Amino acid sequence: MESDIRFYARRLAQEQVAARTALTLEARNRRLALVAKFEAKLAQLCA
Repeated sequence: MESDIRFYARRLAQEQVAARTALTLEARNRRLALVAKFEAKLAQLCA
């Protein structure tokens, strides 16, 4: 079982790639919202 930090780091990387390759602006915005959420969670866990 992976740690929370590794999980959020992996998901952050996946969502960053998905945001870059999103086909529509709406999809990109949804992905960027998840990126921000995962970045905040990682910052909280690493603090």
